[in-house]
Amino acid sequence: NRGIFPKLGLEVRDHSTLPHHGASHVAPTLLPRRRYRWEAHTICTRRGEYILGPMTVISGDPFGLFQFPRQIAALSSIIVYPPTVPVHRFAAPIGTLSGGEAVRRRAHFVTTNAAGVRDYQAGDSFNRIHWRSSARKDRLLVKEFELDPLADVWIFLDISRASLVERPQARADAGNIYAPPPNLPPSTEEYAITIGASLVQYFVNKGRALGFATYGPYREIVQPDRGPRQLTRILEILAVARSESDVSLYQMLELEANYLTRGTTLVIVTASQDENWIASTHILTRRGIRVVCVLIDPRSFGGTVAPTHDVGVMAESAGAFVYSIQQDDDITAALSYHTGVMRPRL
Repeated sequence: NRGIFPKLGLEVRDHSTLPHHGASHVAPTLLPRRRYRWEAHTICTRRGEYILGPMTVISGDPFGLFQFPRQIAALSSIIVYPPTVPVHRFAAPIGTLSGGEAVRRRAHFVTTNAAGVRDYQAGDSFNRIHWRSSARKDRLLVKEFELDPLADVWIFLDISRASLVERPQARADAGNIYAPPPNLPPSTEEYAITIGASLVQYFVNKGRALGFATYGPYREIVQPDRGPRQLTRILEILAVARSESDVSLYQMLELEANYLTRGTTLVIVTASQDENWIASTHILTRRGIRVVCVLIDPRSFGGTVAPTHDVGVMAESAGAFVYSIQQDDDITAALSYHTGVMRPRL
């Protein structure tokens, strides 16, 4: 209060879109030349992008006959990432030769594979200077590095509208706070996104070069990379992804899988019961691409599937390594029950 008169009964109304963000407050009498502060703590349990602000401050007379609102237009945004679960022993692909497949591409970061030296250029880090070669050649030379001799890993996340199955309370309780996994909303969309985020975290922590693709509803392609920034980029995509795309898993494989090279590991997360994508999986395995399918069972979410229609069996017959997830499953245990390595089909 910068004035010379006290402020009586200030009411602060918060118009943020973050669920259960209780920043609205009624301040006591504010004396002249004084400040008043309060803190609002919010547990963010629903993924998405939200706006904090604006606020309306209302003051008036002690009897409430007159009110004087004032708008504070300050805005800021916050992104709530999807929940993740620890993954301990996911299917480990191996190369066609011992040690993996060599990838002869220069890396912009330091790896364990030194490829040679080149002349120093402005902006090169001093810790990359090879002092012995520089002394021998009488000019500054820096080390060059190659990517590790391991094939890339790609995750294709299918959250198309056709694969969405959810129980009625999944939308009816959209404003409620959900507990952490495994108590996820009864929706294949939320299960697929949580599984996808958990696998992204797993491969990034393993130091693998990871690529990501989804249509949710817009086309989102993240080229293979390593490190925490890659994890952040993908989690930001998953935070706002929705099952509103008409692009099926079969169409996504036809559009995006042509760029995958031999030796690549492709992880497909889907609840689709369409048989067409199985044929695409068979073609990929014949091209030397290792396919891992994480199948979310739509029947456990109230979906209807023909008794003789078992996509998991068909995917295994096509050469894929299959995990099966049902509603209320322990996702950590479900993604860790395979202890062997995935070997290429001959």
